[in-house]
Amino acid sequence: MRPDNFVTLLITGLISGFIYAGEPLYTDVSAGALPLAVLGGNSMDVEMADVDRDGDLDILIACEFCTNKLLINNGSGIFSDQSAARLPQPQPSHDSEDIAIGDYNHDDQPDVLFVAEDDRINELYFNVNGTFTDETARLSTTGTSNATLAVDVDHDSDLDILIGNAGANVLLINNGAGEFSNESALRLPVNNEITQDLEAGDVDGDHDTDIVVGSENGNRLWLNNGSGVFVDVTGAQLPLVAGEETREADLGDIDNDGDLDLVFANVHFAAGNTGRNRLLRNDGCGFFTDISAAALPVFNLNTADADFLDVNGDGYLDLLLATAFDGTFQVFTNDGAGIYSDATSEVLPASATGSGIDIEARDVNGDGAIDLYLGIFSGTDKLLLGSVVVETLYRNSFEGAAISCSP
Repeated sequence: MRPDNFVTLLITGLISGFIYAGEPLYTDVSAGALPLAVLGGNSMDVEMADVDRDGDLDILIACEFCTNKLLINNGSGIFSDQSAARLPQPQPSHDSEDIAIGDYNHDDQPDVLFVAEDDRINELYFNVNGTFTDETARLSTTGTSNATLAVDVDHDSDLDILIGNAGANVLLINNGAGEFSNESALRLPVNNEITQDLEAGDVDGDHDTDIVVGSENGNRLWLNNGSGVFVDVTGAQLPLVAGEETREADLGDIDNDGDLDLVFANVHFAAGNTGRNRLLRNDGCGFFTDISAAALPVFNLNTADADFLDVNGDGYLDLLLATAFDGTFQVFTNDGAGIYSDATSEVLPASATGSGIDIEARDVNGDGAIDLYLGIFSGTDKLLLGSVVVETLYRNSFEGAAISCSP
């Protein structure tokens, strides 16, 4: 889903001497690379970070009413379960839904926050040389939580915490040492939706971090005033549709014009909702136009995750989709103008099935190709190795000087 520094992942690719005659671009290596015996629970979110600071990416998994997992990479993309040795014990089984990784206390080690929905028990762990200590007491609030972000909203060089709830969302401001104060009332618009996802990026070109709120019952666009105070501009800048039930949002520049466009991954769990995903193009100032009808294939499954990624190395962002309870993953490739078509069979192996809940796209074995970890609900997670060597670029602001978007 999101990289551990929580900025938008854009990928431009270089095809590195490969030619496949009908073979998909990704290869399933799960049997040899993952500890499958511990991965059959209800995965909800997957994030990667170099937990033990050895130069490779490890994996953290939020599990719904089963123990959360930490998989350590041997440097070659082979993972072992070291949850018992490195996570606080006894490791509880909460309704963990989402993960926010970041260095909260400025010790140059990635810490982790798990947020929970039904039992409302969040867990904040600080990293000490690859082993975590329980610092949950630093959190001043709980809620029915499905989403979280580690993001520096006030530009003071430390990571704050945003939590998406059923009801009012929460913003915890970091004092720089990993102590947090609840400044939600001072900084966030009033909201009472059921938030399922939070995405951060500079959507209006003014070089600060804005927030997209993906909700079951009404998505939102919040613009940062430059000081970490957010204004709800949904009515003027984000086109809404009736019956949209969003599980995930993602930001990415689909047409290479220098601004961040937007996708909403939708489901139809509630009666009357269609589950049609939506693609919205940014005009550069954070005003979005719905281009779904012309740009996206009709796809009315329950899409739980959608991620922008250049899967074929042509320099344009494609779309990866995970469909919960429909037993499949999909890939839509970009024609260069932000128009998408289904290319699943050319990209993913036939084994890329299961009740998809999350996709994490990173290079796990250090070969320059972006690999895919498939988080699966009520099934065994999978790891797919990529074959396209890419140059990864991370950004959450426009290139160059801030632009003027005043009327």
